[in-house]
Amino acid sequence: MIDIPTALAELTLIEKAALLSGHDVWRTRAIPRLGVPRIWMSDGPHGLRKQLGDTDHLGLGQSERATCFPTAATIANTWDEPLAERIGTALGAEAAAQGVHVLLGPGLNIKRSPLGGRNFEYFSEDPELSGRLAAAYVRGIQSQGVAATPKHFAVNSQELRRMVSDSVVDERTLRELYLTAFEIVVRESAPWAIMSSYNLVNGMYAHESAHLLTTILRGEWGFDGAVISDWGGGNDAVTAVAAGGTIEMPSPGFDSVRAIVAAVENDTLDVSALDARVTEVLLLIERVTAEYERTATDDASHHALAREAAAAGAVLLRNENGVLPLAAGTRVALIGDFARTPRYQGAGSSAVNPTRLSTLEGSISETALTLTGFAPGFTRDGRPDSALQQEAVALARSADVVVLALGLPESFESEGIDRLHLTLPEAQLSTLEAVSATGTPVIVILSGGGAVETPWLGSTSALLHGYLGGQAGAEGLWDVITGAAEPGGRLAETLPVRLGDDPTTERFPSQGRTAEYREGLFARYRFHDSAGVAPAFGFGFGLGYTTFAYSDLTIDDDGVECVIRNTGARAGSDVVQFYVRRSSSSLVSRPRTELKGFTKVHLLPGEERRVRIPFTDRTFRHFDTTTGTWQVESGTFEILVGPNLGNLPLRAEYDVVGTVSATEGVNTSSSVPSRDDHSFETLLGRPVPSAEWDSAPLGYNTPMNQLGRAKSGLARAAFGILERRRRRAEASGTPDLNLLFLYNAPFRIIDKMSGGLATRRLTRGVLTLVNGQTFRGLGQIVGAFVSGRRAEKRTRIQFEQAAAGSETSRSR
Repeated sequence: MIDIPTALAELTLIEKAALLSGHDVWRTRAIPRLGVPRIWMSDGPHGLRKQLGDTDHLGLGQSERATCFPTAATIANTWDEPLAERIGTALGAEAAAQGVHVLLGPGLNIKRSPLGGRNFEYFSEDPELSGRLAAAYVRGIQSQGVAATPKHFAVNSQELRRMVSDSVVDERTLRELYLTAFEIVVRESAPWAIMSSYNLVNGMYAHESAHLLTTILRGEWGFDGAVISDWGGGNDAVTAVAAGGTIEMPSPGFDSVRAIVAAVENDTLDVSALDARVTEVLLLIERVTAEYERTATDDASHHALAREAAAAGAVLLRNENGVLPLAAGTRVALIGDFARTPRYQGAGSSAVNPTRLSTLEGSISETALTLTGFAPGFTRDGRPDSALQQEAVALARSADVVVLALGLPESFESEGIDRLHLTLPEAQLSTLEAVSATGTPVIVILSGGGAVETPWLGSTSALLHGYLGGQAGAEGLWDVITGAAEPGGRLAETLPVRLGDDPTTERFPSQGRTAEYREGLFARYRFHDSAGVAPAFGFGFGLGYTTFAYSDLTIDDDGVECVIRNTGARAGSDVVQFYVRRSSSSLVSRPRTELKGFTKVHLLPGEERRVRIPFTDRTFRHFDTTTGTWQVESGTFEILVGPNLGNLPLRAEYDVVGTVSATEGVNTSSSVPSRDDHSFETLLGRPVPSAEWDSAPLGYNTPMNQLGRAKSGLARAAFGILERRRRRAEASGTPDLNLLFLYNAPFRIIDKMSGGLATRRLTRGVLTLVNGQTFRGLGQIVGAFVSGRRAEKRTRIQFEQAAAGSETSRSR
């Protein structure tokens, strides 16, 4: 155990500053003389990604083998908190077994747009569902003595230029929609760390925002852990320390250390802020190095858990004439490249090297179905191939049913890029149409991390959206198809009829300097329901193999109760979902209907159960921007309960005695706001900032994809090479993650992610060069490199001598 007060008193200034940035890509710095060890951090949200190399933050190289569980988008469809906690426990156990102290997940940002390239890594478009499932993960992970790190805090909604994009959002929307999930996690599971996001929020980098990190996170929610920057997300180390940013990762060498020391010595950084951050680091280290009775890791049991979760998260969207489940002996034609080469996880820093990997083709032999053959049906890159299609058609005619595996190619969704559309490749849809024309029933199995347009639905007899099911996803899907498992999935996001139905379509992803959240609170299902725009499949929807009846709704001051009965012939599960809607007049504009609670219920045939969903302090509240406080508006609310947003059979009114009156005004509960400039300025309470990139010279936080407008011909030539490589990678269908990172990153990563090879001064020299002063810039670069190497060596020696206990160093 670390005696934190004693350690804080004995640490030198340079030691304190050094504890606030990484030793290398994955580890913190140690202070041997005080018994402060290095701790190891590692991705990821749905499986451990401990890199074998110590300089690979994107997962381009090999990592240790670990169980690849379904992604968060898949688990969200389960609406199952106990299952999420079991997965968290398994993640924590595997991390502990591999010597990892801090697991960088779960991800819980709100899916603002269906085009979000990282939506597969996040839970839901709703904060109640996201927050409660993430809290379950955190409880499980930390039960093993490993710190969970919910991310990315906050308002991180797009991948394009994610390191420089400014999320411009009004305070009420920020609080009610984008921060509530994090609030739930902090209050209900007490995470030991949180990861800040790359982006700015209302003009301030998230890792430097005192409003986010001190006022809200620590002051209002009571968070006592460490705030860790996303890798390369540090900007100004001194500002971050003052605002509440604890650890800058990966490693900027000792450049940030020198800046912090200088700021304390010249009284521009209060030493109390530095001591607060150091205390957070020491507390984190103490927590993750304490003795724990940990769960033994077992590849077989974790694979079985991954299989169970994949089945539970698959959503049955269509089942005409009860074609599913398939009976034993059914002759199946298996078609689709995804059946042989599955998409089971997303690309980027969360990619896991699985302990094993099942495929639909390889695991059908474990069922009682009869495989008549396999045909790829289409090319993965989308090029038309009539021979493959004809082979698929011939195979379809030989079977009782076709199981057709379709999906989003790897290049369509990844960390670092946002999606361009919601359509499947034409080659896949052409094969679907051709196979459907044979008259053989077609069961489509869909793989992908999010929403897909389904105008082709009529060509299917059944549609099962498996999302990204992890290493055992294929086995879980066969369990659902054969009825060995009940389809338990219910959509955690809205699937629109067309992309244009989403309110963010025209502005997502933002191409400019700012990302304007003009839709306010009316995102995803809140917009569809309030504006009367019918989705293809609504929030909370999902079919099963049995039926349920809801009855006997009662309400008291603590919550709602109802009876749910399994009216079918099979055991099954349903999610009882509880929504609220304002009935009486209101001075507060709000979405028409909002989720406020849920519980998953498993019932035998004919079994009924009375379930209770409690009210929380979030049930009726709204954030009042005038007073900067949470309020409850007195009046009448409608309580709605049922299996999904589009089917809420139980309804009753409930009078709420709140903290503020609504004696005047009109009912504005379902009025969708205009998104014009004036309306958005009114919502913000200030002028809308310019979205244009500065025409001035390129700067420290200008993204490198702006090199094309540099004054230096050399810089423009370098950009041309970068752009050509990006386009080639895009055309190949395989995203180049390293290239995408560089393309969207600001110039500051030159020093922030160099491990000490470069300094901020050197980056300024690069900027001098790209802004047209070639020879002066080259001179600055050379001078900065030489002086920087000397400064790094000097600071490193000072720190190492102090940390080892050198009296000479400690007396300085």
